[in-house]
Amino acid sequence: MEQVIINGAILSANYALIALGLTLIFGIMNVLNFAHGQMFMIGGLVVYWVCAVYGMPYGVGLAAAAVSVGVIGMAMEKGLFQRVMGSAGREENSMLLAVGTAFLLENAALYLFGEKQRGIPPMVQGVYRIGNAFLPANRLVVFVVSLLLIAAVLSFVYYTRTGRAMRALAQDRTATTLMGVEVGRISMFGFGLGAALAATAGALLISVSGVNAGIGTAISTKAFIMIMIGGAGVIGGALLGAIVLGFAEAIGYALFPGSVTYLIIFVALIAFLLVRPQGIMGKPWG
Repeated sequence: MEQVIINGAILSANYALIALGLTLIFGIMNVLNFAHGQMFMIGGLVVYWVCAVYGMPYGVGLAAAAVSVGVIGMAMEKGLFQRVMGSAGREENSMLLAVGTAFLLENAALYLFGEKQRGIPPMVQGVYRIGNAFLPANRLVVFVVSLLLIAAVLSFVYYTRTGRAMRALAQDRTATTLMGVEVGRISMFGFGLGAALAATAGALLISVSGVNAGIGTAISTKAFIMIMIGGAGVIGGALLGAIVLGFAEAIGYALFPGSVTYLIIFVALIAFLLVRPQGIMGKPWG
């Protein structure tokens, strides 16, 4: 049981970065970014490129992943999503754009890096024993860094001027515009921040389980599960969804094969959404 709790806590902390990033993008733009998992994938591959190919320190790779993917996210929002949402009369167009972007990024990564699983050596060596459970030092670093980043992002969103503008934009875009907020700039920054969080999660996990060019779809699916559980566009809901999925995975993998675990998770998710379609912390639609 101790091992399940440790594994669930580590998964939850890392998943929270992914879900938090997707929630920021959805809350600000009302767009489900189907390319979010590809941002995770690119973050991991950037760390591989910086650390394994060029031999630079892991901290440099982590910063490079967050900054580069954050810039990619801002460029996507400015050059693609703002244009489509400004000219299209239907929200489905922006979602189709996100799907197309996901395929573009995935195939570009496949061309550049191939199908091979990429990874880097653990950041630190050693194993800690907690009761009957074992905690590798590398996973402890991932857990601590994830928690620190979550705390930093929450502090930014709730206690800074830009963060308050992002929350206002998520609540009422029209009123925020009338108050003189530069909606385009805030949207671009929020999209970039969400992308950077996903990339950071990938940059952290590459030292644990590795990444490959096709992992983006699976990560996007997990991100959607988390926000459906917690409630779309709700920051607290994203964190709660990450905890639920992280511990569900840890318990499932301890009891069942991997394929059976996600079969059970999907069945439970469908049953849950039939009872509460808006998620645990979300508000009813309409």
